[in-house]
Amino acid sequence: MPPSNDKLLEGPILRSLLTLAVPIVLANVLQSAYQIIDAFWVGRLGGAAVAAVSVSFPVMFLMVAVGAGLSIAGSTLIAQYVGARNEKMVGHVAGQTLLMVVLAAIVLGAIGYALAPLLLRLMGVGPDVYGGALGFMRVSFLGLVFNFSFFVFQGIMRSIGRPALPVYIVLGTVFLNFALNPLMIFGWGPIPGHGVMGAALTTLVTQCLASLIGIAILRRGAHGIHVHAADLIPDFQHIKRAFFLGLPASIDMSARALALMVMTFLVTSFGTLSLAAYGVGGNVLQAVAIIPGIGLSIAVAALAGQNIGAGKVDRAERIGRLGAALGFWVLTAFGLLVFLIASPLIAFFVPNDAEVIAEGARFLRIMALSWGFYGAQFALIGVFRAAGSMMVSMLLTVVSTWVLQLPVAYILSKQTSLGVDGIYWSLPISAVLIFFITVAVFAKGDWRKKRLIGEEERLMNRVTDEILSDESPR
Repeated sequence: MPPSNDKLLEGPILRSLLTLAVPIVLANVLQSAYQIIDAFWVGRLGGAAVAAVSVSFPVMFLMVAVGAGLSIAGSTLIAQYVGARNEKMVGHVAGQTLLMVVLAAIVLGAIGYALAPLLLRLMGVGPDVYGGALGFMRVSFLGLVFNFSFFVFQGIMRSIGRPALPVYIVLGTVFLNFALNPLMIFGWGPIPGHGVMGAALTTLVTQCLASLIGIAILRRGAHGIHVHAADLIPDFQHIKRAFFLGLPASIDMSARALALMVMTFLVTSFGTLSLAAYGVGGNVLQAVAIIPGIGLSIAVAALAGQNIGAGKVDRAERIGRLGAALGFWVLTAFGLLVFLIASPLIAFFVPNDAEVIAEGARFLRIMALSWGFYGAQFALIGVFRAAGSMMVSMLLTVVSTWVLQLPVAYILSKQTSLGVDGIYWSLPISAVLIFFITVAVFAKGDWRKKRLIGEEERLMNRVTDEILSDESPR
């Protein structure tokens, strides 16, 4: 049985939160290293190559958002069933979530591959960027099935309180990615290089390896959860339940991804220099603020979900408050560091382009000091998702991106003398405003009334677990 892990249900909250958060954040940061490594090697090809990867990222993020949202639904259910000590449903939900997300990846990958040229034309990319972006994007679409599969594996491990295992897998594949990237991009001897597309090919290979390892672990049942063959037979009643639970989370993340695409449209209108600087600065934002913030949110959701499943809603609320404080101060410290070393940080990725370095450094300095608000807001979002209040999370994202960030970016960049700096300023402005809105929603407390597992089912599972524990040999 995957342990509900009484250490996560009792005792100091900070210890429990760090037990989950540290490996989760580390795994997320390591996984974002794929993108950082791509940027590092592709940056040696010049500004146009960097722009090709930058323009592809929002499109890929949109596709990943759908699968991530569906996997969040499975993770939420698993965490609550673990807290309620329902072993049978833990394995079944894991298998059905994996099946559902893989099928979604196949459909989305095929659609994305076919529509990639149209998407790039709609985004108005220049001829110096188009070829590299098309190759990178199409290979990335082919890899969605492996990307989605490993997301599900990570979510399952987090939900049962064993987040460290994915870290080791990601660490190994990151080293492999770093070693293969220059070979696939530049070639070596008789092996031809593939330019920008080579970075995507390397990621495809390494993510395929990671996902196969994850699926093998789930099937073997050696790490606290066992997905049987029967759990992979479609259970349409569960799939329907998980789909509609995960749909708001998918819309949530898709709204964020679509906003990134629109932001990229705006930046593209200011030329390749601005697009390259925005892309490199965005990589730093993702790696240093967004990825750790999302990792903290996932840790809060897993911990709060187990406690909500065990009927400890007050403790879940304290988890959210502590997580928000932790996220605010840690990411504020990260932002201050980035503010101080902005120029050398951009130069690490694009060493031979002084204009991109200067533009990217200005972008980082404008937004870096607001990163603490991202961390705090993401932590509170984790509690909403743990309770199954996916609609609240979705609405907050829509307000943050489509009501605040995008209108501010358009007005400041197109209707004032700020130009592209107006786009940069829209990020901290929207981050601060949505933080205060999220705090107000959290304090109102409607999320406390949400229930995915009934009290009768929770009590029955507790009694059964205690009987089995009393009858077990000592």
